[in-house]
Amino acid sequence: MPDSPDPVKPQDAVEVGRILGAWGVKGGIKVKPFSADPQALFSSKRWFIEPSDAKPGQRVPALLRVVQAREQNDAVVATVHEVADRDAAQALAGARVFVPRASFPTLAAEEFYWVDLIGLSVVDREGTALGRVVGLIETGPHCVLRVQGADADTAEVLIPFVEAYVDRVDLGGRTIHVDWHADY
Repeated sequence: MPDSPDPVKPQDAVEVGRILGAWGVKGGIKVKPFSADPQALFSSKRWFIEPSDAKPGQRVPALLRVVQAREQNDAVVATVHEVADRDAAQALAGARVFVPRASFPTLAAEEFYWVDLIGLSVVDREGTALGRVVGLIETGPHCVLRVQGADADTAEVLIPFVEAYVDRVDLGGRTIHVDWHADY
C-alpha cells in the first residue's frame, strides 16, 4: 500500500535526533542522535521530520523513508528516498527527526529509555518529594538524573542513575524511588 501524500506524525512519536547536514555527494544525510545508543533511529524505516526551531520557514518533507542507515563515529549516516542530491540533503540541516515510540527496540528488565524517565516524580526513602526529572546527562560511565524541585527557586538536584542511589523505577506510578536527600 503506498504512503499517503501527506503523512501524519504518529501521536507516540519521539524526537530522537537532528539532521546535521549532507553526508557525501549523493544525497546522504548525517544525523546527530540524542542517545549514545542510536537504536531508535535504526528501529524504524520511516523518520518523521519537522523544521528546525532555529530556521523559521525551513521546508522539509514530513516523512523520510530510510533506504540505509549506519553509525559513523558519533552520528548516523543515512540515505533516504526523498533526498536526491547533496544540496537537498544540506537544506535539511537542523531538521528534527522523530520515530514512533512503538517501534523502539524492546529493552531488558531494569533498562529504560530517557524519554520514559523525563517527567517522573522523584521521592526519597522517607517519601519526601524531591521534584521531577527534567532531563538526563550522559557522563560516560552512567547517566545522571536532573531533578527540578516543585519550587522554581529550588536548585536542580543531580542524582546518579545507578543502583546505589536508585531503589526502584515505577513507570506505571510515574515515580522514581531513590536513596538521596535534597540537601546532598
